Amino acid sequence: MTKKFALLILLLCLTVSGFAKSTWEERTDWERYFNDAKVEGCFLLYDLQNNKYYSYNRRRVDTPFIPASTFKFFNSLAALETGAVKDENEILNWDGVNRRFPQWNKDHDMKTAFQNSTVWFYQEMARRIGAKRMRHYLNKARYGNRKTGGGIDQFWLTGNLRTTAKQQIDFLVKLHRNELPFSARTINIVKNISVNEKTDKYILRAKSGWAFDVSPQIGWFVGYVERDGKAYFFALNLDVKRDEDLAARTGITKSILREMKIIEP
Repeated sequence: MTKKFALLILLLCLTVSGFAKSTWEERTDWERYFNDAKVEGCFLLYDLQNNKYYSYNRRRVDTPFIPASTFKFFNSLAALETGAVKDENEILNWDGVNRRFPQWNKDHDMKTAFQNSTVWFYQEMARRIGAKRMRHYLNKARYGNRKTGGGIDQFWLTGNLRTTAKQQIDFLVKLHRNELPFSARTINIVKNISVNEKTDKYILRAKSGWAFDVSPQIGWFVGYVERDGKAYFFALNLDVKRDEDLAARTGITKSILREMKIIEP
């Protein structure tokens, strides 16, 4: 066998393996976590190494919902890439308007705005990015249904943007792999500000979301865990009917991640 032919066979094998079909397992037993919390929703877990999905309520996993503050992953990327802010440390001054949550009513930089889910900060980011550039990056990144109807500072809150749990994971996989249409600098900054929990065994990057100005109200928790050189992605959404339902977003997620031995008990 010539070296040229051997190289061709190797490239063909790599190409085929890159398109290997993923496997799915429906975990009906995870219903107990939702029942215990008295909420209705879905959960999707993706094991990148084994190209395997574990789902609860598969139909809902493929149902599009407004992303609410989980869109801060994308909004941060677009804001940094376009220079809407120079970096994650640039401070925007609070306008003095008292909003729904006390932690919003102060000056913020992108780090604190991401962690506190400060809506006004990201609305200002979106206005600075502008509709044309926002649509450009939504299309290039193939984010959700890519629709921006409803206003440049509302389309992910009360407007026309929709995404599924599966699409949330697809997007985060590309973020993890540095395969989004943004610079390495931009992607690294967003990875850093999205760290939700860090231990000596794993790093959890995540963002919650709550669409409270739509009906029915929707709660999200999406992100991924890196440990031992491996990555595991998750997306949960549920109907929010009571304020106490909000705690179920992280509660259910972490219960499943512990059960799967992805995070510690």
